[in-house]
Order: sequence, then C-alpha cells, then structure tokens
Amino acid sequence: MLVTCSEMSEAERIFFSGDRSPEPWMDEAGRLCAAAILDFFPRPARAEVFCGRGNNGGDALVVARWLKRHGWRVTLQVGATLSELARKKLAEFGAEPEGPGPILVDSFPLITVDGLLGIGAKGDLRGEIREMADRLNALRREAGAVCFSIDLPSGFDADLGKAGAGAVVADVTLTITAAKTGFAVDGAENHVGRLVEIPLEIPVAAGDQTRRFLFPSNLRPRLPRRDFDTHKGDAGRVVIVAGSAGLTGAAVLSSLGASFGGAGLVTVCVPEEIYPIVAGKAPAEVMVRSYRDGAEVRGLAADVFAVGPGLGAALRPGMEELLIEECRPVVIDADALNAIARRSGGIPAFSGPRLLTPHPGEMSRLLGGAPIEDRATVARNFADEHGLSLLLKGARTVIASPDRPLEFNTTGHPGMASGGMGDVLTGLCAALAGQGIALHDAACLGSWLLGRAAEIARRHLDVADETVTAPPVAEHLGKAWQSLRTPGTP
Repeated sequence: MLVTCSEMSEAERIFFSGDRSPEPWMDEAGRLCAAAILDFFPRPARAEVFCGRGNNGGDALVVARWLKRHGWRVTLQVGATLSELARKKLAEFGAEPEGPGPILVDSFPLITVDGLLGIGAKGDLRGEIREMADRLNALRREAGAVCFSIDLPSGFDADLGKAGAGAVVADVTLTITAAKTGFAVDGAENHVGRLVEIPLEIPVAAGDQTRRFLFPSNLRPRLPRRDFDTHKGDAGRVVIVAGSAGLTGAAVLSSLGASFGGAGLVTVCVPEEIYPIVAGKAPAEVMVRSYRDGAEVRGLAADVFAVGPGLGAALRPGMEELLIEECRPVVIDADALNAIARRSGGIPAFSGPRLLTPHPGEMSRLLGGAPIEDRATVARNFADEHGLSLLLKGARTVIASPDRPLEFNTTGHPGMASGGMGDVLTGLCAALAGQGIALHDAACLGSWLLGRAAEIARRHLDVADETVTAPPVAEHLGKAWQSLRTPGTP
C-alpha cells in the first residue's frame, strides 16, 4: 500500500486524538530506525544527527540515543527551536551514558541522520533548515557520508516525487508506517535511495492498494518453508538454455543463480562448441549438457525453463516454439526477449505462464522501439495486455502481473550496474518458480533477494559499490535468504 502525506497525517491525527500520547510511538520509531542503521553498519561509527523542530527531530534524537548506547560517536546538530517532546528526547540523549565500544578514530565511517522535516512540510527549503540540509548534502558529497533520512528526505515532496530546492539526498530512507506515493515516481530513487520499512501500528484507512513496495513484511509469507521430508525432486527441476561462443559466462552465472536459489536439480543446456568451457566453470552440482534444438530441450524433465542469457542473435531451431508453445512456466530473458521482439507478428499469445525480465533497452524493443517514459505505466499495461508477468529491471525494479498489485523493489545499490547481475536473477527466479512459487512472486522475491545479496556482499567483502560483481552476489544469496527470514530485517 502507498499513502499520500495527507492520508498519513489524517491517520496520525485520528490515532493520537484524545489522551493517547505520541511519545511511545516516537520511542519505537527511533529505536527501529536505529536498528536499521545498525544493520547496515554493525560496527560503531561516527554519526552526525540533524534535528528539526517537529516529530522528525524527536525521532532523530531517539536514534542518536540508541547509537550512543551502542558505542557510536554522536554529534548533534539541533535547530533553534524544538517541540516540548523533542526537548525531552534531547535531555534523554544527554543523560545516556557512553556505550561500550572500541576507541573511535576519524577513519571510521561517517553516518548522517536527516530528521529535519516530516511529511507536513512543503516547498523549497529556507533559512536555518536550508543551511542544515546544505551541510548534510556537503558531508555526503565531500566526506563520503551515508545519509539516512527519517520518513522522507527533507525538502522532498513525497506526494509528487519531486525534490525542492536544497532537498536532502538520502542513501537510505526509513519510511515510517507506510511508503509514500511519491517514492514510486521515476527518478525519485535518486533522492530517496534504498527504502526501509519502519512499521508502526498506526491504522491507515485510505491508501493505494494497487501498488506497493517490496518489504520483508510482505515478502516473508511468500517464501514457503520446506517440509522435513523434501527431496531434490520436490525442490524443483530447472532447465536453463543459455550461452554461446564468447558469452559462456552468462550460462555459468544463471546456473549459479538457480543453484543458490534453492533449485533441487539444475541443468544448463549449451551449444556443443562451448560445452567444455561451461562444464569446467559451472557449479559442481549443476548438470551441463549440449543441445541441438528446442525439441530436445522440451523433452527434458523440467518444472520450469529459463531461456535467453548469452544465447546470441540467432536462436537454435525449435527454440521459438519452446518460448511460445511450451505449457510449463518459462522465464524469458536477454537474447530470447530480443527474438520475441523481432517477430513479425508482434508479441505472441503464450501457451503457458511466462515471466519476461527485460532491462529498459529490451523493453523498448518489445514495444517496437517506443521510449520508456513511465516505467510503472509501461509495466502495468504490457502485463495486462499480454497476460504475463513482467520484471522491468532498473534501480527501482518494477514487477507487474494481471490482477496483482504493481510492486517495486527496494534493495540493492549502484554497484549492481554491471554485467551478469541479470543472468544471476534469471536463474534465481527460475529456481523460485521451480519450487512452486507463482511467477509474479518469484520475480518479487528474486529481485529483493538479489539486491539484498549485493548489499551483504559489499559489507562482507568490505569493498566499494563499484567493485561488487555478479559471482560474489550469487554466492551471498544464502545470507540474503536468511536475512529475509529473520524478523527485523530492513
């Protein structure tokens, strides 16, 4: 569900009417925000916390107290005026003893917390708030600080998805109770960054039920637990058709995605000329076989097919029939998508469930060369018109299927803008579908898990975003699964 600022404000007004004090909810919001920051930065670091006069400032002061308790070096930047409740939280921060932790040095990471303005503020930033926002952005730009915004980046219109003059640029937005409609607007991710749900039990009567962001709270129920007597045949038989001369890595990476995605049996079908290369690089548990045509592939025992990574421009005979006429689920990616786009008859009527996973260029080709101006509308219309599931890749991946909410992924980082990530995703989605998960939900889970694995890989390898590559992301999928199953995951 997405909400407007007015809908959220009205829900809070009703909830806190009468004699209900907002203080316990401020304490809980601040605690959960701090817990999310500690998940991204488990070791003590430096934090500069910016507090405005309203409830966001109070939330930020609670965050500051929790970070101080965990041994962080915390500096406050407090506006000239604070609400009575925020002043109380400032006093509690001052009374909090320094927590245990190592001696901190200036080389430790710098984290900033944006608690300047909440959903009630509109328009360009001015005066003292503008000066504080400018410092927040300067620290991010010049000192490499990672900015966490409470509920929304200050100065960002969370209804329209547009940033006013001087708006804070967040790396992570800790959205409280419900995500705001403007977060789903194309380009908003450049100010909002990574979205984390901070759940508070405040009922919201209205809201847009046709769209939602992917959070652990709505994904966890879609990831079934296995019965104790599950065997490999129950866990899904995945057949991947991938690779060609010069593009052998695509076959290996998609097999990694399927293997770490929990598939019981994975078979990768490749052309004879690259069989020795792929067989030598694929995971030991993956079966590699050569194939001549689509009919041979369709004859294999499979619960789901994944077709396309690295196939090259020309498909083998019978492969188009597999894509179109096969009754079992098929995940269609990369060169298989381009083959569909080249058909003179346009997008065909598929005989079974299909998940198409294009990046924007492939999506444009599927639309006959039309530009992608509104990703959400394009995804919704395409999925409804053709009766299939669509995973439109991007910084805010969109998943659409008929009669399902439009869903937006929240995980990942800019380091995923590198070759091979989509190949891992193809195998991962196929593995999830092979375990009996509907293609729409497999796409949602796959997108979230891949992004989360990239975040975990960056942390565990202790490297910059730009150096994270597809193989270690695949290898960290197990930790991403565990993260999803763990309550409190951001």
